[in-house]
Amino acid sequence: MNKRLFALMFVGGLTCTPALAQDNGQTAFNNSCRTCHTMKEGDNRQGPNLAGIVGRKAGSLQDYNYSSSMKQSGITWDEANLDQFIANPDQVVGGNSMKPYGGITDAAQRKTIIEFLKSDG
Repeated sequence: MNKRLFALMFVGGLTCTPALAQDNGQTAFNNSCRTCHTMKEGDNRQGPNLAGIVGRKAGSLQDYNYSSSMKQSGITWDEANLDQFIANPDQVVGGNSMKPYGGITDAAQRKTIIEFLKSDG
């Protein structure tokens, strides 16, 4: 490989790393969730806002019309069940309204999103 090209690739990689480290998961959230959800309390869209989701009972926001299956799921959102739900919503709460979202298979990406959710954006 050309030494100059290698040097440019190496320096380019170093300059990108701090930006990714500072991201805190917002990019992953934006890419996978923001089409339907926000992190702003009271700002419900296609899906409910996810502000304060960790520790909240599923289907409990008064100003959002959840599916009956979500309301009756009995789930209180924590890291473990959020991870399972983000991976495969239908497996966790059948009859949910997350269509056409099919889940995220990448565990690292799910973890990044959950950390972002825990930080309340």
